[in-house]
Amino acid sequence: MKRRRLEKIIELIGEHKIETQEELQSYLRESGFDVTQATISRDIKELRLVKELSPEGRYIYTPRMRDPKYDPDLRKSGILNESVLRVDFAMNTVCVKCRAGTAGAVCAALDGTRWSGVVGTIAGDDTIFILCRNEKSARLFSSNLESVINAQNS
Repeated sequence: MKRRRLEKIIELIGEHKIETQEELQSYLRESGFDVTQATISRDIKELRLVKELSPEGRYIYTPRMRDPKYDPDLRKSGILNESVLRVDFAMNTVCVKCRAGTAGAVCAALDGTRWSGVVGTIAGDDTIFILCRNEKSARLFSSNLESVINAQNS
């Protein structure tokens, strides 16, 4: 039950801009998890959730992981610009096509960012598959990766 609740919390903060524990508690109750504020507080601590400023100027819960679109090391790295040919997704899986022999290096660079919403990656010679928690995470990952690549081209 606890593992499912923690997974649901991650899903909820990915889908909604949650500002308070009470708001999270309300979403959890709607999802069939009848929990106390104290339990939510412990879950937040265990998941290492933090509050970050949203584009709307509100502080919302997020996982404490770096976002590659703001990661200066990834932005400076030429590996993406030199190697990635295209990025696409289907449901919760992202496919990154690379120049022959470069997928491993690109995958290692992406893995180093610990992107929120990514479950795992696997690389072949010229293709990387990225398994995301859900379709929204895959869409966001694809969009942000393309933004990083486009920023390098500017």
